[in-house]
Amino acid sequence: MTALDLSSPVAVVGTGTMGQGIAQVALVAGHPVRLYDAVPGRAREAADAIGARLDRLVEKERLTGAQRDLARARLRPAETLADLADCALVAEAVLERLDVKQELFRALEDVVGDDCLLATNTSSLSVTAIGGALRAPGRFVGLHFFNPAPLLPLVEVVSGFATDPASATRAYETARAWGKTPVACADTPGFVVNRVARPFYAEALAVHELRAADPATIDAVLRESGGFRMGAFELTDLIGQDVNESVTHSVWQAFFQDARFTPSLAQRRLVESGRLGRKSGQGWYDYRDGAGRPEPHTAEPADRPAYVVAEGDLGPAAELVTLIRAAGIEVREDDGGSGSLVLPGGGRLHLTDGQTSVERGDVVHFDLALDYRRATRVALAPAGTTSPRTLAEATGLFQALGKKVSVVGDVPGMIVARTVARIIDLAYDAVARGVASAEDVDTAMRLGVNYPLGPVEWGRRLGLWWVYELLGALHEREPSGRHAPSLALHRHAHASDAGEDTPS
Repeated sequence: MTALDLSSPVAVVGTGTMGQGIAQVALVAGHPVRLYDAVPGRAREAADAIGARLDRLVEKERLTGAQRDLARARLRPAETLADLADCALVAEAVLERLDVKQELFRALEDVVGDDCLLATNTSSLSVTAIGGALRAPGRFVGLHFFNPAPLLPLVEVVSGFATDPASATRAYETARAWGKTPVACADTPGFVVNRVARPFYAEALAVHELRAADPATIDAVLRESGGFRMGAFELTDLIGQDVNESVTHSVWQAFFQDARFTPSLAQRRLVESGRLGRKSGQGWYDYRDGAGRPEPHTAEPADRPAYVVAEGDLGPAAELVTLIRAAGIEVREDDGGSGSLVLPGGGRLHLTDGQTSVERGDVVHFDLALDYRRATRVALAPAGTTSPRTLAEATGLFQALGKKVSVVGDVPGMIVARTVARIIDLAYDAVARGVASAEDVDTAMRLGVNYPLGPVEWGRRLGLWWVYELLGALHEREPSGRHAPSLALHRHAHASDAGEDTPS
């Protein structure tokens, strides 16, 4: 089954931002495009808006004037659904309500030909449930574009329970022919991206609710240590707190209130207060004229330690030994021990492992980094039992490596480690349940939400046994079920420990 021929008309129903974006993608790919909106005049306004964007593409030399003129000639507003009768694909981007979408597709079924592919851009509703209202649900698929559709490459091609494989393949190949990167996935709550991404927001909110760090500090650590392009608080402000909270709530409800997807009370209160982010002028941050951006907590300069003793294997932080030596600090190695850096005053530095610092006495935990060489900030978590000298020596050590230091509260798993571990766990769980292949999950998370690594690959790099044990320790300390490792991670961790891990 191949992609739709470029001579085949494509229709888009719903002419908001997403509908216009999908129409532009199909139009630039070379299809005749019909626009329909139930509100009179909206389709014409959308066509004009798309035409203006084509003009800007010419100005940026991404289209020639001739290409623009041909595209404009292929774009036509539709007065009624009957005007879509000859279309080979109809994609909808209307209100996220099941009854509205079902009614629309029932009406379309009476208009279009039997070989017309019907597609929904829903991000939160069941593709199966929408298609269940149709006489012929086999031709119904999900085509979930990401906003802005002309710029973001990912498209989740979602097969409902009744979707014919041939229809899914045609939708997949058509998205690819349009210059997109499609991933095939099953119809489960959140599909791939909105399912696997939930911990990125949830764990940041949990750390904040535990009063371990403020939003600016958490965001800085996620960016500068975790390698994420944006922190969770600034990203949800950009998305819209109401939109992000609604998706979280929808996924949680769809999974029968599974603890792994529990919404945040702090975010709920923010939405209730009308602080929806950039669009309302206030969210976690203040975007009103003259408002300043809060700075992350950054420790004052401290003296570097004269030496450290590296005891045992530091696991994902092993690179630190090389960096410490390169900074001119003596490293004395001791093959024994459980994996820590012993400071001159006798205190220890441990990579966070799901335990709290207070359990270990005169200890400072440090957070995970995507790449300790390139990281520009590292978070430290002392306990009430940590001596001032140990904290000062730990701070001075990382500052000597060229890192800014943020001191946060003693929460298990800290910020980056607990976030990344949970993302990895949900990714492996999704693969095991047939939501998508390991390759497609990694592609979706890199392209859909700009993660620095796909979570399956990230798990391999960190070591799945390390991830599994960290989550187990978190679950022991916060036994709500939210951090309990999945059976899939359990199996892969044991297999990787035996050198047999082969996720697919």
